[in-house]
Amino acid sequence: MENNKKVLRKKYKNLRQKLSISEIEELSLAVANKLLTLPIWQKTYFHIFLPITEHKEVDTEFILHLLSGKDKEIIISKSDFETRKMMHYLLTDNTKIKKNEYNIPEPVDGIEVPSNKIEVVFVPLLAFDKKGHRVGYGKGFYDKFLSECKPETIKIGLSFFDAEELIDDVHEGDMQLDYCVTPKNNYKFK
Repeated sequence: MENNKKVLRKKYKNLRQKLSISEIEELSLAVANKLLTLPIWQKTYFHIFLPITEHKEVDTEFILHLLSGKDKEIIISKSDFETRKMMHYLLTDNTKIKKNEYNIPEPVDGIEVPSNKIEVVFVPLLAFDKKGHRVGYGKGFYDKFLSECKPETIKIGLSFFDAEELIDDVHEGDMQLDYCVTPKNNYKFK
């Protein structure tokens, strides 16, 4: 059976669509609780994605509460679909969030933060394997962004589902995760 990105993308989009709103909430809370056990909390600058609810992504609101409760600097992004680059902004009480044409909640503007200042990145994904490779939506935004971060930046995937054995078609430019957190497990790679 092929386990390439295209096949996995389809499989996990279907699995996510079957989740109810209450399941998403419950699983997202479990992911946030699992995160507490990772050795990342001495860091200051945390980059987080705001979920596309239509795609039934991990609801990061619970993680946002953890981060603000621990007084962390929280960074969110805005994507430029022409250049495939992401600009990063500090999330403050004054940040206005607006959905773009792809239903991605983004900051309208704010204080820009360079990629090399970010210490921990929570990475959205559809699937991942036991080596820490991930399948995203295939646009390459995160691979590009993560390649701009310092090598020691901690990359953490968030998933409702456990690891695949192996993703067949991993490319050289694909950025490997350090961890992936699911409702039941923390996976450590490298």
